Amino acid sequence: QVQLVESGGGLVQPGGSLRLSCAASVSMIGFKTMSWYRQAPGKERELVATIPTTGTANYADSVKGRFTISRDYTKNAVYLQMNALKLEDTAVYYCNGRAQFDEYWGQGIQVTVSS
Repeated sequence: QVQLVESGGGLVQPGGSLRLSCAASVSMIGFKTMSWYRQAPGKERELVATIPTTGTANYADSVKGRFTISRDYTKNAVYLQMNALKLEDTAVYYCNGRAQFDEYWGQGIQVTVSS
């Protein structure tokens, strides 16, 4: 069974940085895209960043220039480097892996930006 497990969340002050990690229980070569989503209280889940097997990453306008998504095939992991964090970045962040016929989600991890 495919599992995606996030780590690296927590509490950070505005302007700070966090690095989220998502470890896959299987080789990520089979995933066409790996993505990070987030869901803030009272809001719908939104796409934050996505990275395909080949090609360039794409970002939500709200995080462009601040967040960077990357994937490491040797470790079966995808990362989200978050810099210059803002209060509005507070949310539960979810890792997503999309294969040809299936889609998988992590359990989510809390990121709280607060002074």
